[in-house]
Amino acid sequence: MSDDQNMTAILTPVPPEAPLAMPVQDFATAPKVRRPRGHDCWRVWLARVIAFGGTAAIAVVGLLQMFAAFGDKPTPMQMALLVLFVPTFAWVGFSFCALLAGLLAPRITTPQGRNDARIAVVMPIYHENAAQSIGLLGALATDLARQGMTGRAEIFVLSDSRDPAVAVNETLAVAAVRENAPLPIWYRRRTSNEDRKSGNVAEFLRRWGGRYDQMVVLDADSVMTGDTIAQLSARMNADPDLGLIQTMPILVGGETIFARLTQFAGRVYGPMIARGVAAWSGDTGNYWGHNAIIRVSAFASACGLPRLSGRPPFGGTILSHDFVEAAALCRAGWKVRLDADLRGSFEGCPPTLLDMAARERRWAQGNLQHARLFTMRGARAISRLHFAIGILGFLMSPIWLALILVGLVLSATVLLSTPEYFPNSYQLFPDWPVFDARRMLWLFIAAMSLLLMPKLIATLRAWMRPLGQESGGPVHIFASALFEIVLSALIAPVQMLIQTRQIFDILRGRDSGWQAQTRAGHMPDWQVVLSRHWAHVLLGVATLIVLAQFSPAQLIWLSPILAGLILSPLTSRLSASPIFGRWARMRGLLVTPEERNPPAILSEAVAKARALPRPLSGPEAILRLGRDPQARARHVSMLEPMTTEGPVAQRLPHITAAAKIENAADQTEALDFLDAAETSALVSDPALLAQFSRLPC
Repeated sequence: MSDDQNMTAILTPVPPEAPLAMPVQDFATAPKVRRPRGHDCWRVWLARVIAFGGTAAIAVVGLLQMFAAFGDKPTPMQMALLVLFVPTFAWVGFSFCALLAGLLAPRITTPQGRNDARIAVVMPIYHENAAQSIGLLGALATDLARQGMTGRAEIFVLSDSRDPAVAVNETLAVAAVRENAPLPIWYRRRTSNEDRKSGNVAEFLRRWGGRYDQMVVLDADSVMTGDTIAQLSARMNADPDLGLIQTMPILVGGETIFARLTQFAGRVYGPMIARGVAAWSGDTGNYWGHNAIIRVSAFASACGLPRLSGRPPFGGTILSHDFVEAAALCRAGWKVRLDADLRGSFEGCPPTLLDMAARERRWAQGNLQHARLFTMRGARAISRLHFAIGILGFLMSPIWLALILVGLVLSATVLLSTPEYFPNSYQLFPDWPVFDARRMLWLFIAAMSLLLMPKLIATLRAWMRPLGQESGGPVHIFASALFEIVLSALIAPVQMLIQTRQIFDILRGRDSGWQAQTRAGHMPDWQVVLSRHWAHVLLGVATLIVLAQFSPAQLIWLSPILAGLILSPLTSRLSASPIFGRWARMRGLLVTPEERNPPAILSEAVAKARALPRPLSGPEAILRLGRDPQARARHVSMLEPMTTEGPVAQRLPHITAAAKIENAADQTEALDFLDAAETSALVSDPALLAQFSRLPC
């Protein structure tokens, strides 16, 4: 028997298949509702009145006050300003009203009693750092065992990676961590990336969904504690109408200033925002794509997503599938809920402004696609509202930009033109230009108050709770909040222009594609930031020169925006620096409780990741299989059995790879001979790997 066979793991890479039907839904036809929908309680309706009625009232007040500032005969440019101001003012007011609605959020408890629900923890991955992602799962397996869930919980890694080197890193990491795992860890790599992440999860359910009752979905950089999963499982098991429970993930692991800024804001402001969403959503909540528990039978019966007609960016695969899956569950009669009380749910955050922009490009396209789903038959009104809020979250950037530009044009018109007081020859009384500057000032103050009040309330709330002491005490938490407000003010105008450009690209038909996400940050070179931000600087400098020449008073109000644009290369580069991130932490700025007292599962994940085989890139990862019998055996143990059936065209890469390997002088030359398809065939075929390993190193 060969060394490869001696060292092959006994466990198979996947469990026996347990197929589950997951029909593709027809959103043009109302579904069969499993049972009559219940009525939302008075607390939910009152929260909606506060959140949306309050927003409507703020919009009306803003409309009337702005109209009064323009007098009885507003000019066309003033009307344009009015049309743009009202939704902007209402959007700012919504955050404040939703915060107030959070006072009505229900208190949720975890029921006690027997729970035999079988749980699959699934992590879809695509070109990730294998050691870090699998390290999280290894720590979770240990934590689930501590909760006594060894007999009913399993972990499934769902790989969509196309790069053969990345695939090798994944198999070696999974094979290593499962050797000492207290519960099964399975691994499957798809041969097709059909429908991206949603297709990845759907393929898993169609093959193995019948094996499980509940499914916990994680991202490649997220994890939940065993206790949190146990509580979620108990809550779902106690309510047969619950289809999905979303948690509020806590951002962790930020090293750069930008990541720490996002992390601090999420930790201090996030709980109050989540309580507001939970209050007005009720049982018609939303899904954020990860860190949630799902009833498998409900998801399979209601969430088989169709492809949208037409070509991307508005057609094809539904990108922001999570919102649509939540709406599909609700229209089928299932409850979708946000439980914001659990604190054992964690995820990473984008390290830099440019990395955030890359993610938002895909999110923008996905949310704009939702405009085609407002006509979904049987959808709940609140589900459509989730769609609308997601769309507006991106459209507000071009609206804000248009508001600023119209305001500048209006100011220029007033400054550069001579008013005509007697447009009519027989007019006895002059037409005085009307522009109530005092009323405009008060509207500006009101908008800033609505914008900053939620942050102030959240900061005071954190200070009065243990969170404040765990973040460094009152002085540090207020200094951190001030630092966050200032830096966010500098970043906001840059994000406005980036998102506006993204919307423009989408509307003219540019697809976002599918790129791997950047999890670890590094400070970009000056050449990179200047190439990405030169237009922002140019716009800021040009506006500064024009206003300084014609209307210096305008600089007082526009100075934060102009400063953000002019300093954008510096802000983008320095906020991406881990060194400045460490500097801030040493001074107690932007510190979160999870940094001072790291959760045990995160510390264990780091230790497990360090113990896994070091990821290699390019040919080195594949050469390791040829030179290391143990690594090769581990890799082969994670491959599903090859099939010799099917058309020759599908097996052609295997055939040509075998011929090239046969004629290569050594392993390095063999890899030079192979193209991408043949290299992928090599790492997927134990026979080819055995042939490859017999070549000289």
